[in-house]
Amino acid sequence: MGTTVWDAGVYDTFAEQRARPVADLLARVGAAAPRLVVDLGCGAGASTRPLLARWPGAHVIGVDSSPEMLARARAIDTEGRIEWVEADITRWSVPAPADVIVTNAVLQWVPGHLDLLAGWVAALAPGGWFAMQVPGNTDAPNHTLLRDLVRDLPEGPALGRLLLDKGGSHDLAGYAEALHSAGCDVDAWETTYLHLLDPAGAQASPVLEWMRGTGLRPVLGRLGPEREAELLRRYGDALARAYPRGPAGVPMPFRRVFAVGHRRPRP
Repeated sequence: MGTTVWDAGVYDTFAEQRARPVADLLARVGAAAPRLVVDLGCGAGASTRPLLARWPGAHVIGVDSSPEMLARARAIDTEGRIEWVEADITRWSVPAPADVIVTNAVLQWVPGHLDLLAGWVAALAPGGWFAMQVPGNTDAPNHTLLRDLVRDLPEGPALGRLLLDKGGSHDLAGYAEALHSAGCDVDAWETTYLHLLDPAGAQASPVLEWMRGTGLRPVLGRLGPEREAELLRRYGDALARAYPRGPAGVPMPFRRVFAVGHRRPRP
């Protein structure tokens, strides 16, 4: 079926809404003057540039497997102040000792990621920080409607695996227990944001546009132009019913799960 190709321009359409969780996550990281800061799954750098802004003296590395996303990141980083690395985060070795490791809205795409946390914490210096955020909304209508529509296609089994085999996220207790077992003091919480999409009414289906940059990526380009257009039409109609427009825009609740681990000093 091929690999998922990411479109940085589509993803950045809702950059303002996607920036809020990054800010909320970093607000709970207490590092004062880190020397090495790593962003695992950096995409186009929306979660990486705030790291440099907060810690301008640090060596900041952004790692991602998408050449399209990294090309956008490098184009924005005109001064070349961030080191951008094309690699699979599950195989790339974090240069130890790192002072801060961040991964934002990435691990839901990584099956078995709970087992990777201990290795990343082990790459931290004593007193270092590991901070993560994942969406916790796989049961929301925008995802369940897509899975239902894909299931009815001849390619349904294969496409369904692409949608479901991304791994998904765990609950707060799972992340807290994993980070505690790895040697961290843990702060874990969840937030449901209410995104008011497209208040100006410029988009026919803003939730569909949101999904073009995230949950739809495994499906796009795999059905042929006509059949893909028909799927998107049906999906857009279903989303319009599930997310009706209001006076302030199209309300879309979005639950996210956060965990911050502070590595305990060695005895």
